[in-house]
Amino acid sequence: MNYPISDRIKNMSESATLAMAAKARELKSQGIDIISLSLGEPDFKTPKHIQEAAKKAIDSEKYFAYPPVSGYQDLREAIANKLEKENGIPSSPDQIVVSNGA
Repeated sequence: MNYPISDRIKNMSESATLAMAAKARELKSQGIDIISLSLGEPDFKTPKHIQEAAKKAIDSEKYFAYPPVSGYQDLREAIANKLEKENGIPSSPDQIVVSNGA
């Protein structure tokens, strides 16, 4: 059975994000070194220590529902420590919010 395509669908324009991603792939295939920020997909594999931490979190009894509104305290502490040690930005966990979403 054939169903007609609605006028609304017919008049949709191409996604700007997908167009940028296609252009990035095209340029990369030409040997041009680019950093594509179009889709938010890294061009490297997830480091092993992060993979292992994710597996551990999945198996944990702690991470089975939404976190506290401001984020887990231990994660906020780790971020504050990282900011100070690696970026020279003094901060405290109370200044950091880790929220759900993309």
